[in-house]
Amino acid sequence: MPRKRPHRGHVRKHTAPRVFSVFLNIPYDQPFVELFLAYLAGVSAYGLVPRATLEIPGGGRRLDRIVSLIESCRYSIHDLSRVELDPAPPPTPRFNMPFELGLAIGREHMAKSHTWFVFETMPWRCQKSLSDLNGTDIYLHNGTPEGVFRELASAFVRKSRQPSVQEMRRIFEGLKKGLPEILHRAGSNTPFQARAFRDLCVYASALAEQVSGK
Repeated sequence: MPRKRPHRGHVRKHTAPRVFSVFLNIPYDQPFVELFLAYLAGVSAYGLVPRATLEIPGGGRRLDRIVSLIESCRYSIHDLSRVELDPAPPPTPRFNMPFELGLAIGREHMAKSHTWFVFETMPWRCQKSLSDLNGTDIYLHNGTPEGVFRELASAFVRKSRQPSVQEMRRIFEGLKKGLPEILHRAGSNTPFQARAFRDLCVYASALAEQVSGK
């Protein structure tokens, strides 16, 4: 893993200004690991800082902490590709992700200072499962890292920093290569854990600086 050498433009996750922060509302399960790393790579390539409910500590009312986390972010990405029934008994749809999207939409309407994006795998499914979003642009990533990079490039087209899909891929490959060591250091077998998430974000930022040459 390359040395992480912050420079004057480096933004650490816990001190990142709101304008640089992106709330990631995504599934936390093993089949989603590659797309999780793709989101971290892509968001970091834009010089932005990923945030997630993985950071929320125990204690206190979880909903209040989620609301505060969304309010601390200028952007949010909501991946609704896992709204199908969870096969574990009893079969139940996942409502957390659409619910957190609703919180972000409420934030936009109240503060006019939050921009949210909806990502999906299948065309038209979101319009069927959540018809209130009809007329909203849905970013279809087709369940691949390349699709995530492509759709991030469409979502953040107005950002001054415009990394190429190839640059995002290089950061992604670096994260995949470094993941075993990061999990080992965190004492975890999954990246969906607070320490592992923090270390992945720091590493993604370092890789983004290395790739961009800044």
